[in-house]
Amino acid sequence: MTREAHWQNVYTTKAPDAVSWFQPRAALSLRFIAEAGLPPAAPIIDVGAGASRLVDGLLALGHQDLTLLDVSDAALAVTRARLGPQAAGVTFLSGDATTVPLPAARYALWHDRAVFHFLTEAAERAAYLAQLRRALTADGQVVIATFAEDGPEKCSGLPVRRYRATELAAELGADFELCAHDREQHATPFGTTQSFTYCRFRRRA
Repeated sequence: MTREAHWQNVYTTKAPDAVSWFQPRAALSLRFIAEAGLPPAAPIIDVGAGASRLVDGLLALGHQDLTLLDVSDAALAVTRARLGPQAAGVTFLSGDATTVPLPAARYALWHDRAVFHFLTEAAERAAYLAQLRRALTADGQVVIATFAEDGPEKCSGLPVRRYRATELAAELGADFELCAHDREQHATPFGTTQSFTYCRFRRRA
């Protein structure tokens, strides 16, 4: 099954709040994005947005230039329906983060809580990081969350790579400065917890 088919199946057969990664509020992502100090008009992309409520929080904070990227049309449709009239001010982009055409030097902040830890092959990670570098502004920032070193070994039946903050920094490379990092014990809808690593990076000029 392709990546697209897998996630289409997830979002057409399960309720948005019946998946392990569901958050009523994306609190730590919102904190890290706030700490980036961006003006309201700064372009932000949420990579692997799924049906996440991060966009709801960003809109409530006054952010005006938001792009949601996901491989699943069904996931984006859930968010579009939930946002109602507010969806008109959001760009919805369907495609694989490693291959989808993205505008060059467009985004002031790249957020990802859903994609990078699924990229278990070095070639996939290289393609992803090439996309990130191409799409990010010269002084852009990255907020990325993955399963921590003691987090799950699989998610939605798929294998993942787990990271410490130092390991994420090594993946992004010397042209990104690690500005902040934290751990989260994510409470799933099923009464379990999952360890996440969160990092914020700034691109070195």
